[in-house]
Amino acid sequence: MKVQSFDELEVYRLAFAVQQEIFELSKRFPKEEAYSLTDQIRRSSRSVGANIAEAWRKRRYPAHFASKLTDSDGENAETQHWLRTAEACQYLDTSVVEVLLEKTREIGAKLGRMIATPENWQPR
Repeated sequence: MKVQSFDELEVYRLAFAVQQEIFELSKRFPKEEAYSLTDQIRRSSRSVGANIAEAWRKRRYPAHFASKLTDSDGENAETQHWLRTAEACQYLDTSVVEVLLEKTREIGAKLGRMIATPENWQPR
């Protein structure tokens, strides 16, 4: 099947699902974290998919496409950091964090493959 839109990409769907999981989990964070950890983890997790969507529109230009995917990968790494921080602060259980980290590693691997072959994603 030929992908017609960013929201058909498996990596985008996974990123969106992770962002929603994080949103639900972060509702339980203490109120004093509202403008720090809660805000940061929500922003970075949402930026992963947003950058994939933006990259999709730039795929005609392989360097721009790869650059936006690299931004997405960076936000994904930032999300990993905030997940570890939430675990260290005992806001999330280790088992929950490990599941989410595995999903973010999968996102990173998929993004890495796309970044390595931007020409494969150009519109025809």
